[in-house]
Amino acid sequence: MSLAIVHSRARMGVRAPEVRVEVHLAGGLPAMSIVGLPEAAVREAKDRVRAAIQCAQFEFPARRITVNLAPADLPKDGGRYDLAIALGILAASGQLPVEALDGWEFIGELALTGELRPVDGALAAALAAGESGRRLLVAPANGAEAALASAVEVRTARTLLEVCAALEGRRALPPAEAPAATDTAAPDLADVRGQAQARRALEIAAAGGHHLLLVGPPGSGKTLLASRLCGILPPPTDSEALEAASIASASGRGLDLARWRQRPFRAPHHTASAVALVGGGADPRPGEISLAHHGVLFLDELPEWSRHALEVLREPLESGSVSIARAARHCEFPARFQLVAAMNPCPCGWAGDPSGRCLCNEEMIRRYRARISGPLLERIDLHVEVPRLPPTALRTDGAPGESSARVRERVLAARDRQQARSGGTNARLDQAQTNAFCALSARDAGLLERAVEALQLSARSLHRILRVARTIADLAGSDAIDTPHLTEAIGYRKLERGRDRVAA
Repeated sequence: MSLAIVHSRARMGVRAPEVRVEVHLAGGLPAMSIVGLPEAAVREAKDRVRAAIQCAQFEFPARRITVNLAPADLPKDGGRYDLAIALGILAASGQLPVEALDGWEFIGELALTGELRPVDGALAAALAAGESGRRLLVAPANGAEAALASAVEVRTARTLLEVCAALEGRRALPPAEAPAATDTAAPDLADVRGQAQARRALEIAAAGGHHLLLVGPPGSGKTLLASRLCGILPPPTDSEALEAASIASASGRGLDLARWRQRPFRAPHHTASAVALVGGGADPRPGEISLAHHGVLFLDELPEWSRHALEVLREPLESGSVSIARAARHCEFPARFQLVAAMNPCPCGWAGDPSGRCLCNEEMIRRYRARISGPLLERIDLHVEVPRLPPTALRTDGAPGESSARVRERVLAARDRQQARSGGTNARLDQAQTNAFCALSARDAGLLERAVEALQLSARSLHRILRVARTIADLAGSDAIDTPHLTEAIGYRKLERGRDRVAA
């Protein structure tokens, strides 16, 4: 037969759309052409495939070979189609039984020796193959990653020759095995000395999924606190862990198989560009906010970030996703993360410190804080001061703080209340749910209205105060939001009070 069809998978963002590799052999001068919007690496596959077939002791057909990668309007890149193209040529030339290709999908780059090399996005391809009901064959280096998708049968092969032998029924390919789950202990909150208000805010943030801003002088413990948030969050569900792992796999930066069941913690440097933060490029890849999906994104030295990089966070903070549009491609990446940001109170870092060492005047402080726009600040639910502690509070021989395990128990109990009430965290309540689940007494409604008027807060800030108050009530085990819960929530709008308000 002069026609063979092999199934493979493309990589488009975090998705893996199906690609049909159609190989046709015809008479005429020997030549090989690849059509279907291939990029340079795909067009070069004909040289890799020819050498791999010959090294496997098969005959490369001296005929006119046309390889069509369908759908034709989907851009194809990388070496992931090499194996499928080689098998299609062998089947179309009668060197492999065509029916043996049924029920299989193949992804893998071929070396000139016929060895299979790994590709990006193997986990997304495995998940998609499972939905289609086919088996997947990958390189050994992709086996453990692809095996995380338990709904699909994944096999591995070292060489093209091994694949052909298995398709002919002369040998069995080994199944890919998922790595054993490892329980790496997260940094413990017990390491944090003092800072009762910041610890309380961290617990509220974990319980309700709220964003948090820590403001304090250098060395006061802001980074220490931020790194402890993952340790008090609930463990991710299987679907959440697979989503986050798929993003890491598609990013091209590699997937840490030993930590795939843990919530990601991303802490990019403040010199990172907007594209590095939200994703993009000619071939769109996920950025830091997507790599932090279902985890924590920590932005230290917040005013030192470029204004453009910070402003692109505004939409993802609300929607939980980011859309990257390019001339030839459009990708949407999930980005449901918790933001924890840290900043100094002034350029020198010591404004408000009892030592009086701050040398910044009012105008310098105003310009420094104005680097963070008002619209971005409104989207951060909790603004907390982290003051410098006296040396006596830092003694290592003193009693340790409350452990992450104890705090997580309260967080889990609060999350259970939210799940039963709304099916999600308080930070994700929409307008109607906020009105329904965050109702106030007439007295407290008046208190909130006076606070909003005095602080000149927006409607967005008002609703975020209500959601934080709902979380505080959940931590207290209360069905209703009481006055202490509301006043505490209002107190967390630190940078929107008086002259500390940051201008848009």
